[in-house]
Amino acid sequence: MFAPIAVALAVGLLGWAYQAIKPPPPKICGSPGGPPVTSPRVKLSDGRHLAYRETGVAKEEAKYKIIIVHGFDSSKDLSLPIPQELIEELKIYILFFDRPGYGESDPDPSRSVKSEANDIQELADKLEIGSRFYVIGISMGAYPVYGCLKYIPHRQSSNSSSLLHRLSGASLVVPFVHYWWPCLPANLAKEAFKKLPVQYQMTFRVAHHFPWLINWWMSKKWSIMNGNLSVFSPRDLEILKKLSESPIVGQEKIRQQGVYQCLYQDIITGYAKWEFDPMDLSNPFPDNEGPVHIWQGFEDRIIPIEINRYISEKVPWIQYHEVADAGHLLMFENKNCEAVLKALLLS
Repeated sequence: MFAPIAVALAVGLLGWAYQAIKPPPPKICGSPGGPPVTSPRVKLSDGRHLAYRETGVAKEEAKYKIIIVHGFDSSKDLSLPIPQELIEELKIYILFFDRPGYGESDPDPSRSVKSEANDIQELADKLEIGSRFYVIGISMGAYPVYGCLKYIPHRQSSNSSSLLHRLSGASLVVPFVHYWWPCLPANLAKEAFKKLPVQYQMTFRVAHHFPWLINWWMSKKWSIMNGNLSVFSPRDLEILKKLSESPIVGQEKIRQQGVYQCLYQDIITGYAKWEFDPMDLSNPFPDNEGPVHIWQGFEDRIIPIEINRYISEKVPWIQYHEVADAGHLLMFENKNCEAVLKALLLS
């Protein structure tokens, strides 16, 4: 009598566990029952679509072309305070796009640091913006830029109809850091990691060591999905208040295909084991024909300052900027946004 009951309970528990950890199916834009497609998109070689937004001067007239890579829980519709006068003076063309699973871009079940760099180069191809362009990655959007530094400058095209891309320069703004990069001294990574709120520490550990648990983990009250304003500096909170007074058009579309497809996969990809780390990168501009910058807010409580300081010290071709009165939302202040652009384009 006891054995059948035990088996039934075990089967029931296994079924419950499977349902708890199993990611829900995505709601693909343009598919039956999925959200509508309302933005321009390009079709990639693997059949996925990337949604994009262009601004600035026409690409045919532009002197500078920049692809901006958004961060966690954001999209191509993020609103940066880029002065119109600067755009017109320097003739800047700017391309924003939804990263996989965000907004109206199809999810990528094989998402990786390399695949996101490939998305950027193929997007540039499809839109014919030219063989040279700048990239700016913000926060979580910095790991695709690390991928660009690794793969795009040395890319040899196997398709005769495809351009041979090279970067003109790159900026990593309050950039994502991986606490399990082999290049980091263990004590440095440990001390920086301990500065994070406990739910951030646990979430990143789950993403790195047990990614198959992330769907269950993120549904709990102790995950980062339930918010913790203590991770924002006083200046960040001021900026958030100001931004909330003018909601971003399109913000409601960020998670519309499912939180697993955008947010959870983003964390898993960032904290997976990489094929390289920053110390493995060779200078993409050995003849000083382009710059690479890291911008770090001194008051940033989300990205520990010690790690980006260490990377910039060990990689001398990266130009490091530490902004004394800024937090994680550095790029959303007029003076800092303008400084980032000028340093990238005019240095």
